Amino acid sequence: MPSRIIVSRELADLLRLLAHPDRLRLIEELRLGERDVSTIAAALDLPATRISQHLAPLRAHRIVEDRREGRNHFYRLTHPGIAAWLVEALEFVEVRNRLGEGAHIEKVRALWTADAPENQG
Repeated sequence: MPSRIIVSRELADLLRLLAHPDRLRLIEELRLGERDVSTIAAALDLPATRISQHLAPLRAHRIVEDRREGRNHFYRLTHPGIAAWLVEALEFVEVRNRLGEGAHIEKVRALWTADAPENQG
């Protein structure tokens, strides 16, 4: 079944790409639409250079795409459903509810599903 092998490898590559907390937060920041690097950096409380470093592989794998406007680069998700997919994945971390960390998961779920997040901390 070579097609299963190919698809499994592609999915594993995607999961490796997403396997960084900053990249997950970045995707969730872009869920509501296009943002420039400065806006993302401010929302995530990270240096703009770090945001750019994470955007590069996401762009290379076509998770995000960019648009230039003068000196500014604006980024958006190519498939916004990936952000919803990450929220659904929170169900798999909910086992931590039993370990007393459930409040953190619920706080993140609320942030990631809000229409206008105030802070993506």
